[in-house]
Amino acid sequence: MEILSLPGQAAKGKVWLVGAGPGDVELLTLKAWRILKTADAVLYDALVSQDILDLIPKDAEKIAVGKRAGKHSAAQDEINQLLVTKAYTRKNVVRLKGGDPFIFGRGGEELQTLVEAGVEFEVVPGITAASGTSAYAGIPLTHRDHAQGVTFITGHCQLESRPMDWQGYANPNNTLVVYMGILNAGIIRQGLVDAGRSPETPVAIVSKATTKEQRRFIGRLGELEQLAADPELQMPALMIIGEVVALSDTLHWFNPEAIESTQASDELTQSVSVSPRR
Repeated sequence: MEILSLPGQAAKGKVWLVGAGPGDVELLTLKAWRILKTADAVLYDALVSQDILDLIPKDAEKIAVGKRAGKHSAAQDEINQLLVTKAYTRKNVVRLKGGDPFIFGRGGEELQTLVEAGVEFEVVPGITAASGTSAYAGIPLTHRDHAQGVTFITGHCQLESRPMDWQGYANPNNTLVVYMGILNAGIIRQGLVDAGRSPETPVAIVSKATTKEQRRFIGRLGELEQLAADPELQMPALMIIGEVVALSDTLHWFNPEAIESTQASDELTQSVSVSPRR
């Protein structure tokens, strides 16, 4: 798709490519919060939490362009064109992405479009899903005794156009983090086992990480499909595969129920009006 701009005219505004982090509004960076508060238009993904969307000014234009597996979403070419178009008509345009825009967020593709169209931009990194999820699930991605490295991959498993490097991913001394892999859990399990990774390797699937709805599904690589098919599993979800997952029982600190209880208490306190003493 050819991107259309306005010949002879310079873009009026600037595009901010902002990472919204993994979900918890308190994990948003101060810079991201400052930029959001001054936004004139925000193009946001489906993975951005409602608490963060609530920070967008009420008079700002809000455009949902999110991508979810199996659901209709805006094509990437449409998003690229929207960014350019809004830059010609708005002052502060925010492209808000879940996690970090440069880690499986297509942020580089969108910036290339802005460069070609002569649009000014700036990037605000965010906490990526891998680090946010692992921290809130009590799973250190690296550990001197269990994992000397970590690899992030996308689980789309486009085997025909881009074969997966299962041999490299099966390294027992590395932690493997799989983004967007739930629908291909069987392919991932088979690929790793065939490449030599033990079916007994600990695995975790963490659903809605860093939020009050977070759930952990812990098991072994050989049962990855069963874990991914659990009816209580909600999207978004991330897979962590490696010996470090075995540490989650002792290092797990996050209690979603405590957050819900605290929020309910705060809401009750705010709703009660206190009369002054006479």
